[in-house]
Parts: sequence; structure tokens; C-alpha cells
Amino acid sequence: MGTTMPNKLRLYMNHFHHVDSHLCITFNRTSHNILIRNFFKAVSRLGDGVFWYSLMALMLLIDQAQAVTPVVHMIVAGFTGTIIYKWLKARTLRPRPFNVNQQISLRSVPLDQFSFPSGHTLHAVIFTLVAIHYYPMLSVGLIPLTILIGLSRPILGLHYPSDVLVGALVGIFISLISFSII
Repeated sequence: MGTTMPNKLRLYMNHFHHVDSHLCITFNRTSHNILIRNFFKAVSRLGDGVFWYSLMALMLLIDQAQAVTPVVHMIVAGFTGTIIYKWLKARTLRPRPFNVNQQISLRSVPLDQFSFPSGHTLHAVIFTLVAIHYYPMLSVGLIPLTILIGLSRPILGLHYPSDVLVGALVGIFISLISFSII
């Protein structure tokens, strides 16, 4: 019985990786269309941080004293997310999909070497959840943007769908913990 569990686990993990890879290939194929590729490259670029820092600055300009707490909250939660995702990447060392599968085309420059989890997705979820906690009206724009950032990662060949899913879940977890602390 001791040898069958690791074999079953290995079988499940192989099946999961096969499904994950197939989904990644399917998402990535949409990037063959130049309009789709350029759209998601722009979305991904926003997820690099440009949009989030601009949003924080805009919040401070518009709402001044009232925005200090939300902006500090976003910075602290985002910094926490950076520490956790870098720690996870250093532990898992999962190669990016374009490095493993030649059917997957790299459509954007990766910010680092490893794939798991998606830092773009993790931060988009954190910043969105914290921002809409204080300013619910922002959900109309931020939730679709966060979804698009997550979709951009496998479309551009940078992440497996599971990297995006785990990035989102870690982002949710960090956000929920931050609400009880800040």
C-alpha cells in the first residue's frame, strides 16, 4: 500500500500537468492574432505596476486625507504579496511554459525566470480587493481589469493557468488577512 499512494499521486500530478499544459496551449494560441496579442500585452504591462501606482497617486490627489489609509493598506498588502510570491518562486522553481513546451509562444518579456505563482495576478487581486474595500464603485473597472491581467499571463505564454489560479488565491488570502490587521 505504501508504494501505490505515491504512484497514484504521481499519476494525478501528471494528469493535472497535462490538463494545465493543454489549457495553456489553448490560451496561447489566441495570441497568434496580432490584435489579441497586442491587447493582452498592453493589459499585462498595466499589471507590471504602472496602473496600480497611478491609481494610488490618483486616490491621494482626489481624496487626499481620506485616501492615506487605503493607499498605505495597498502598499503593505502589495509588499507582503511580493515577499510571499518571491518566496514561493524560489521554492518551486517551476519553469515558464514557453521554456518547457515549444507549442507555447512567448509573447512578452518575463520579469523573472520562474512561473509559479503569477505575481501579476496575485498583485492585481490584492490591489483590487483592497481598493474596492474602501471605494466599492471602483469594482466596475478593477474587477474586469484583474480578470484580464490573469488571462494575459497564459495567453502571452508566461504562466500556466494553475500559476494564475494560485496567484489569485494567494492574493485573496493576503487581502483577507490584511483586512483583519489594518
